[in-house]
Amino acid sequence: MKLWVLVFINALAVALSLSIINFYFQGIIIDSVITFSVSLVTSYLVFYYLIERFVYSKIKLIYKLIHNLKLGKDLKDALGEYVSADPINDVEQEVKEWARDKKTEIDQLKQQEKFRREFLSNISHELKTPLFAIQGYIEVLQDGDIEDPELSKRFLEKASNNVDRLASFIKDLDAISKLESGEIPVQYEKFDLVELINEVNDSLELKSKKYNITLHFKDKYRTPTWVNADREKIRQVLVNLLGNSFKYGKNPGNTYIKTFQLHDQILVEITDDGIGIEEKYLPRLFERFYRTDKSRSRDIGGSGLGLAIVKHIIEAHEQTITVRSTENIGSTFGFTLARA
Repeated sequence: MKLWVLVFINALAVALSLSIINFYFQGIIIDSVITFSVSLVTSYLVFYYLIERFVYSKIKLIYKLIHNLKLGKDLKDALGEYVSADPINDVEQEVKEWARDKKTEIDQLKQQEKFRREFLSNISHELKTPLFAIQGYIEVLQDGDIEDPELSKRFLEKASNNVDRLASFIKDLDAISKLESGEIPVQYEKFDLVELINEVNDSLELKSKKYNITLHFKDKYRTPTWVNADREKIRQVLVNLLGNSFKYGKNPGNTYIKTFQLHDQILVEITDDGIGIEEKYLPRLFERFYRTDKSRSRDIGGSGLGLAIVKHIIEAHEQTITVRSTENIGSTFGFTLARA
């Protein structure tokens, strides 16, 4: 509401009250009109001065402060000072927006604090498990109580496997850290996606047999499909997604790889017929270390960073990755690439 309107309403109320009282006691209309006119003008001038001097100027100062704080120093310098035509209404809106923004920031900070605690807990667990295993095997061997060479060899192999697990975890952690910070640039090149998928399938043949999973990539996809992306990073995406389908697939089970021609993109989908994922878990599936079934996932192994790495690689290509799943039926992970 404009200042003059606010002042006029208050002056009008005072003038009407005085003129009505005057008419009640005097009964003379002309005196009441004179009282009304004089009271209206006097009240308007007095109220305007008082409100402008002691109220409105303070409100304008508060609004100016809030407005400049929201803009920040750079925008303030670029846009210059701003004076609102209606600071009473504007300051209300600014305060509401500011309160809403601060609430959002507080919620985000709480979420980040929760994520930090989970992250440290997961880091501790992933490091502690192989380290304690290595320590145990080495202590047994150091005691010299094992005279059987074969048993000693098995202990050394188990210690070596845990070292490999630890090295793989640190490698994944370093990779995702660099991906997040942009230290690993995307090396775009034109390549045949079908050829890359066949290479990955061949490299994972032994692993798929270990999990008793049959890979399906139909003959209709044998014609070249040219994309523009980082070949080695997309190889890593395919390896991680296919490895994920092996771990959570049926025994025996199937994994299907399909590609679809979109307008200016290629959609790649990897579908398994495994245990599936409950819908409530899907929004957090690509978070670091997030596991839908912690006990089972620990048994299966892995660093818990595979899907997070996949997401960062695809987003670094400015593309999208999605997942849809039905419990006890299977899951489908899909991602897009730019057509060459």
